[in-house]
Amino acid sequence: MVDYRQFRLSKLNTPEFQHLRLLLFWPLFGILFYMAERGNLTSTYFPMHCALDDKIPFCEWFLIPYLFWFVFLAGMHIYLLLFDVPLFEDFMRYIIITYSAGLIIFFLFPTCQYLRPSVFPRDNLLTQMLGAFYSFDTSTNVCPSLHVVGSLAVTFAGWRCAKLQTPGWKFFFGAAGVLISISTVFVKQHSAIDLAAGLIICVLAHPLIYGKLSEDTARRRPVQRITSR
Repeated sequence: MVDYRQFRLSKLNTPEFQHLRLLLFWPLFGILFYMAERGNLTSTYFPMHCALDDKIPFCEWFLIPYLFWFVFLAGMHIYLLLFDVPLFEDFMRYIIITYSAGLIIFFLFPTCQYLRPSVFPRDNLLTQMLGAFYSFDTSTNVCPSLHVVGSLAVTFAGWRCAKLQTPGWKFFFGAAGVLISISTVFVKQHSAIDLAAGLIICVLAHPLIYGKLSEDTARRRPVQRITSR
């Protein structure tokens, strides 16, 4: 465990705190994602749609797991920072690889979707919240779904965390990953194509971080940092 009370910016390159440098990816990602979304870099977007999209009904109840994604992702960052720094490093490397792949696709192959209902079939708190979310979130750069990528990143890390190796926790991470992923198509934020593209990226990136080669590397590095006093 690391005593973050001892952290100072001057210590960012020390062995105890150098893992925090991986968090610098997030502001960089935020800037690039904003450029892709709001930078008016292109006027041509490729619509994402398949026959399966027309068979998936709109269901506002899936807004709950869709929004839980934010807690799921942030919670894993905090937990691993506090209790499993080596796994945090693998988790962040996985995030960097998969989210960077998503950004590259957004810039090279801009996509959009026209799946959102023009009129909600029901009027309730969830549809009102979803309407507000629609007005805030754009319907561009949807493939791959970063909701899918992020939820699977958390699921894979949760399954590998030594402190969470119980059937209950494994089921929770698996169920949450699945519910968040499929929520994207039920609230009509993504096409099934976007979901599939996110899955493909996650599967391809998994052996790079969690495969045999990465495990051999992990054996050669310290698995625990000593807290400075």
